[in-house]
Amino acid sequence: MTKRVSRRLQALLEKVEDREYAPLDALSLLKETATAKFPEAAEAHIRLGIDPKYTDQQLRTTVVLPKGTGQEVRVAVIARGEKVTEATNAGADIVGSEDLIDEIQKGMMDFDKLIATPDVMPQVAKLGKLLGPRGLMPSPKGGTVTFDLASAIAEFKAGKLEFRADRTGIVHVMFGKASFSPEDLLVNLKALQETIDRNRPSGAKGRYWRTMYVSATMGPSIKVDINALRDLKTEAA
Repeated sequence: MTKRVSRRLQALLEKVEDREYAPLDALSLLKETATAKFPEAAEAHIRLGIDPKYTDQQLRTTVVLPKGTGQEVRVAVIARGEKVTEATNAGADIVGSEDLIDEIQKGMMDFDKLIATPDVMPQVAKLGKLLGPRGLMPSPKGGTVTFDLASAIAEFKAGKLEFRADRTGIVHVMFGKASFSPEDLLVNLKALQETIDRNRPSGAKGRYWRTMYVSATMGPSIKVDINALRDLKTEAA
């Protein structure tokens, strides 16, 4: 069965040439092709030279987007004692202990990020089947298992994102809103590139960066010149 392409998308596809674009040109084109009737995100899809079935070729880390994500992040915290008060004072949207674990078990998912202190992780572990598939399970690697709640809450609300390579070695990550200026999107994309380079898995052999495409949520894919992005200086940040 042939998949039909809408007239809107067909018109947008005609604007995108089959070539690598300089980073700023790619992001300007991303904005031009964000024509959906809702505020679209800016997405990056990056194929890396890794095979995540091997533990030394897995990539899971966090990036702080200097220009933010463009969306409000609802943070929930599971903690005990004085840490509950600390989380509340730091601006967490939902805070609790065993009571919050029970609510989540019953289906309450009114948050975008879940942070837990290390001492409650044995109890939080029972939520793995619920939170894991949604990418919400707290983890030390993701910066969501910590006693430093104030810093973690501030970072995630300001634009810190957790991401990982999928089983085929591709990273899919939102790095802002299509409404951002091309220059602000470039600052965020550069931060993402530097984070991926900095966290190169020890088992990655040969060419690490294969391809990078950017797009608006409902827009066509635009190929980015990876070498040009890596050569950029970070003074714009």
